[in-house]
Amino acid sequence: MTSPIAPLIDKATAGERLSPEDGRRLLASNDLATLGRGADSVARRLNPEPIRTYNIDRNINYTNVCIGGCRFCAFSRPPGHHGGWVLQRDELDRKIQQTIALGGNQILLQGGLHPELTLDWYDSLLREIRYRYPRLNIHGFSPPEIHHIASVSGRSIAAVLARLKEAGLGSLPGGGAEILVDRVRQEVSPCKCSADEWLVVARAWHNLGGRGSATMMFGHVETPAERIEHLERLRQLQDETSGFTAFIAWTFQPGHTDLADSPKLGAHEYLKMLAVARMYLDNIPHMQSSWVTQGLDVGQLALRFGADDFGSLMIEENVVAAAGTHFETTEQEIRRRIAALGYRPCRRNVFYDLEDI
Repeated sequence: MTSPIAPLIDKATAGERLSPEDGRRLLASNDLATLGRGADSVARRLNPEPIRTYNIDRNINYTNVCIGGCRFCAFSRPPGHHGGWVLQRDELDRKIQQTIALGGNQILLQGGLHPELTLDWYDSLLREIRYRYPRLNIHGFSPPEIHHIASVSGRSIAAVLARLKEAGLGSLPGGGAEILVDRVRQEVSPCKCSADEWLVVARAWHNLGGRGSATMMFGHVETPAERIEHLERLRQLQDETSGFTAFIAWTFQPGHTDLADSPKLGAHEYLKMLAVARMYLDNIPHMQSSWVTQGLDVGQLALRFGADDFGSLMIEENVVAAAGTHFETTEQEIRRRIAALGYRPCRRNVFYDLEDI
């Protein structure tokens, strides 16, 4: 029998742009096999080389002090809390050295919205890292962090980004997007920047010649239509700037959060969302698997549902782990799983330059 979504799959695989209504119809379907075939076809068209990639980096959190008050976060602590901390420079140095020893050439540097850390503090941090490790890329500070730094420092978004770029910021992670719909943001993260403000930061970074990723955390209070609205807003900005190198989606992990009673989405919903995103985001070249939230088996399967990248070895990860989800792997295991699907595994950097071809 022909699947009811077959015309939409044909449209996407032919390179035609899906409309928001198309996206909503695809998300409403439970024909996971057909969605996967369509997404895999699009991924192969956009990335036809017989390789699939991964990278090695470390997620270093420089502070857990945050005024964001996000209901989905089990990691942060409010100002004045006895469990709050700011990472000491010698500990940061130790983490970077460990990362380099394991073959990493990048750190993902993120933290909370600390009310007392100024632009000068971030400038000094970046310059110190760049001086000590000039070949290390700093993939740092999500759009909400940049928006917060600008607010605390009384500077414009463009001025803050220009200064951080000059100090050593190499690329901008797409964290803090969650769902780019203000109804959702007001419910789960009312103290964080709005959807428009997130996009303003990303646009300003792209306009400086910077590159970075886009993300989505789903499976909390959003509707399927709001997931498509999120993708549409990213696609519109990418049409304008071409600044996103990759898209990463993951499911909300409710453990130990204020939303702990929310049902945890499983592999079916994750793979469906990934497949729809691959077909919808026709102008973002790469899709990463989220083995960190889904586990290695589903992470591997994601390479048949639109992902062309296994994601990071992720030497250290604290935010998802704080919610009770914790998976680990090795570079050898990532390479084995990529090869098992018939692809040649290749290590890459954040800009998707291949390092072991």
